[in-house]
Amino acid sequence: MPQLNQLMFVYQSQWFWLLLCLALIYIFIGRGMVPKIENVVEDRNARIQSDLDAAERAHAEADEAEEQARTGELQARGQAQSVIADAKAAAAEQTEAALASADAKVAEKLSAAEASIAEARAQAVSSLESVAAEAARDVVAKVSGVEVSADQAAATVKAVLADG
Repeated sequence: MPQLNQLMFVYQSQWFWLLLCLALIYIFIGRGMVPKIENVVEDRNARIQSDLDAAERAHAEADEAEEQARTGELQARGQAQSVIADAKAAAAEQTEAALASADAKVAEKLSAAEASIAEARAQAVSSLESVAAEAARDVVAKVSGVEVSADQAAATVKAVLADG
């Protein structure tokens, strides 16, 4: 085959060009690009380390601020509980005073109502006596035909009501 026959004549030039291309690639990448990439990686690592250091400082500051906030919260809670206790005591005193005043007013009204009821009862009994006396006169007049005087009927009704 003719292709294989000429292979012996051309392989040396192909090896030359292959080595020349590989050398150019090595020079271009190895000498030009690798240092730039190494610089970028070093910068990146330095930035990451500085960010981690800043994060640690921020974390420590946040822990300290949290502790201060908790201390402040506990103090505020204690003050709030003290204010609440004072307010409850003051409210209890006011309530007691208001209850005492209300009890006095209720007792006054109750005694006035009892007096009013007693007066109304007395009036009702007296009006009942007069109505009963009139009814008794009418009943006696219809049943027996005898006319009874108003004074005599009232006296009889009073005697019967007194006996119970």
